[in-house]
Amino acid sequence: MLICAATNNVGKLKELKRILEKQGHTVKSQKELNIFLEPEENGTTFEQNAKIKAQAICKASGIATIADDSGLAVDALNGEPGVYSARYCGVHGNDEANNDTLIDALQSIPEEKRTAQFVSAVCFMLPNGREITVTGVCKGSVIQERKGSNGFGYDPLFVPNEIGCKDGSTVPNNEHLTYAELEDWQKDAISHRGKALAQLETQLEDFFESLFVMESK
Repeated sequence: MLICAATNNVGKLKELKRILEKQGHTVKSQKELNIFLEPEENGTTFEQNAKIKAQAICKASGIATIADDSGLAVDALNGEPGVYSARYCGVHGNDEANNDTLIDALQSIPEEKRTAQFVSAVCFMLPNGREITVTGVCKGSVIQERKGSNGFGYDPLFVPNEIGCKDGSTVPNNEHLTYAELEDWQKDAISHRGKALAQLETQLEDFFESLFVMESK
């Protein structure tokens, strides 16, 4: 299936393309489709923001569109930065400043209380307005010093509880590797985005079947 990935975030686009193409889809970026919209993400939940982006970009592209809204929720910070993860420092998209802001916010929090989860809401939208929204969660903790370079956003600070294996199974993350220290296949098997897209893939067949039934009535 041809899908437009509704994002201008290079790191997120790379992950979306990698996972979706492995599932057998063809993915085009907004840039490749000459779409330069930046919809205002004014929702209060990840799901709302994902739908806002999916609707706007699907209307512009005219093809099936996937939008992801994701972020890090730290328990000791009452779920912050949450939906404001991309602009936690006050400026949208400044990964380094966002990481610094998070480190500062956790300075007085002991290591054992820095539990957190990455959340990804993925909205799959069709030009006829029909959509599915799924959510993936990866639990872990936040460290105070960056580790690794294979990632983006808060990846160098987030230690997932598990890591993926090549056969698709998972094992405990006994080496306390961050997202940014994992190989792509280790991350995709356990990441919030990987889990959300895996859920979506399992639901697409029933979704299209239900559309066929509705249209044939």
